[in-house]
Amino acid sequence: MIFSGKSGITNGDCGFKLNKTMDDRGLKKIISSFNQVKILVIGDFMLDEFIWGEVSRISPEAPVPVVRVKSESSRPGGALNVANNIHALGGKAISCGVIGDDVYGQRLREVLKNRGMNLDGIIVDSSRPTTLKTRIFARHQHQVVRVDREDGNLIADNIIEEILTFVRKKIDLIDIILIEDYGKGVVGPRLLSEVFAIAREHKKMISVDPKEDHFSYYKGATVITPNHHEAQIATRIKMKGSDDNDALTKIGRTLLDDLDSQAVLVTLGEEGMCLFEASGNITRIPTVAQEVFDVSGAGDTVIGAFSLALASGASMKEAAHVSNYAAGIVVGKVGVAVATQQELLEKIG
Repeated sequence: MIFSGKSGITNGDCGFKLNKTMDDRGLKKIISSFNQVKILVIGDFMLDEFIWGEVSRISPEAPVPVVRVKSESSRPGGALNVANNIHALGGKAISCGVIGDDVYGQRLREVLKNRGMNLDGIIVDSSRPTTLKTRIFARHQHQVVRVDREDGNLIADNIIEEILTFVRKKIDLIDIILIEDYGKGVVGPRLLSEVFAIAREHKKMISVDPKEDHFSYYKGATVITPNHHEAQIATRIKMKGSDDNDALTKIGRTLLDDLDSQAVLVTLGEEGMCLFEASGNITRIPTVAQEVFDVSGAGDTVIGAFSLALASGASMKEAAHVSNYAAGIVVGKVGVAVATQQELLEKIG
C-alpha cells in the first residue's frame, strides 16, 4: 500500500525521536474547557461486579480454591466506563446502549444514579440479558476467576431504531459522538452506517474505540484509538516488538487509508502511544506513568480524554498528549479506575 498523504514526520519517523513536550498552559486551557463539552456515547453497556474474599483451602469437589466472600462492589463497565471517565474529567456524557429486563439491569441503573450519571439513553431489551462481568479476587488483589454473562448477538432492528431515535433527538445538543465497541451486540454495520450519516448531516465528529474484527464498520470516523494488538489483527501486519517502527508505521498508515479517518491513535501499553494523522504527520508519545500497576480500563480513559480534548478545540496532537496524561494516571491505580479533571491538571504541572 502506498500512502497518499505527505510523508512529513513529527520529531522523527514514529519513535525514532520521541515527542515529549507540549505547551502546558495550552493543555491546561483545553482541560479546563471540558466542563463545556457534551459527548454522546454509544456502545455496549455492562455491569462490572467485584467480589473480594480470602482463600484458606481447596475445594473437595474439584482442585479449585474456595473463596470466602468478604465484600462486594459494582461499577459501570464497557461503554459506561467511558462515560464514567468523561464524567470524572468534568465533561457531560449522554450514554445510549442496551440492558436486559433483569436484576442486573436494575442494579446498573442504581449504580449510574448513585454516580450522578445520565440514564436517558438506557434501552431495555427483554430478549437479552444485561452484560455482567464478575471478577473474584483473593489473596491481596489476586484475581481467581472472571465469570461473564452476556449475549453477543447483534441487537434486533427495533432496538436499533430506538437507538437511532435517541441519537436524532440528542444530535444538536452534543459536540461529538463516541462509539465504544466491546463486541457485545450493540455496535453493528447498520447502526453505524446510519449514525455516521446523521453525524455527517449535522457536522459532528466521531471517535471510535474499536473491536478488532469490526474495523470495516468504522470507515469515515474522525479518529480511531486501537491498541497495538487490535491494530495488528485489523491490518494483518505483525510487529516484532514495541520498537518495530517500520511495522507500526505501516499499521498506522494502512488504517488511515482504509478507514478514511483524520487520525489514528495506536496505544502501546507501557510504551505510550503513536498518533498518525491524515496530513502525514506521525507523533510518538512516551508514557508519563511513573509506575504501572494495572492497565485495566486505560483504553476507556484514552478515548474519553481524547474526545473531550478534541471537542474542546484541541488539535489531534494536543488531544493525544492530554489522553496520554490521563492514561498515565489510571495505570498508576489498582483496578478499573478513572482520572479526575483535577488530577489531570496536576499531572501536567
